[in-house]
Amino acid sequence: QVQLVESGGGLVQAGGSLRLSCAASVSIFTINPMRWYRQAPGKQRELVAHITSGGATNYADSVKGRFTISRDNAKNTVYLQMNSLKPEDTAVYYCNALYSYWGKGTLVTVSS
Repeated sequence: QVQLVESGGGLVQAGGSLRLSCAASVSIFTINPMRWYRQAPGKQRELVAHITSGGATNYADSVKGRFTISRDNAKNTVYLQMNSLKPEDTAVYYCNALYSYWGKGTLVTVSS
């Protein structure tokens, strides 16, 4: 069983930055992959970023060049650095491990 706890969400103005954290209850050294998803009001949950145990990353087209996913295996934590935020980035952001385990999410609100 893997428990995930997201943090770092909040209210930010357009153009600002936030860093989300996802703390896992187990070692993430071999967890492959770790992912960030988001769900905006009235929309389906969508994949935002993906990182493998080897550090390879992939991003949704809508966030490429603005968001960076990273992992600190020593801290059992995955991060999502979000820069140049836009109002359309407003959503609940969820951490996911091994396609099966989910956190409860953290709300990001970007004001225009």
